[in-house]
This record gives sequence, C-alpha cells and structure tokens, in this order.
Amino acid sequence: MKLIPPRRSFPADASAPELEAMERHSDYIRHLIDTGVVFAAGPVMDPEGTWGVAIAEADDEVDARRLCADDPVIRAGLGFRWDLLPMASLLAPVG
Repeated sequence: MKLIPPRRSFPADASAPELEAMERHSDYIRHLIDTGVVFAAGPVMDPEGTWGVAIAEADDEVDARRLCADDPVIRAGLGFRWDLLPMASLLAPVG
C-alpha cells in the first residue's frame, strides 16, 4: 500500500488539520501492526516527494480497500490517497 500525500511538498508544509490527521493515521497503522495485519510501515523519503508505505496482509482486494478507506487520514478528506500494489511474494524472517 502506497500512501500519496496531497502535494509533493508534504510534510514540510503540513497544515494543522493534516498533522492531526497524520497523528490519527499513525495510531491506526500502529494498531494494524499490533494486530498483525500490517507487517511494516513508514515514510519513504523520495527526492520527488515523501510518501508512505505499508505492507499488509489482506484476504482480497475488497479487504485491502477497506483497510485504506478506514484510515483516518483518508476519512479526513484532506487529499491523501492509498494506491494498492499487490506483491507476488514476500521474503521475511520466520518466527
């Protein structure tokens, strides 16, 4: 899952409502990590503009879209969006 911010200059010029929504977003992602739905997440410092990444397990595309739609930063209606990109496989430590 790739979280696209409302503009390339984000977060350097984030507004107070955006920062509040991002706080709630962080709590949401932390909950998904704690419950084992998300394996890893964080900002990607792309020179073209920072964006977020989350690696999640979902039963199907509908479930993945629900995870995105339920994110407080999306629900805030501030111009953020999630792009879904399926992974063919994942190499990770066992246990």
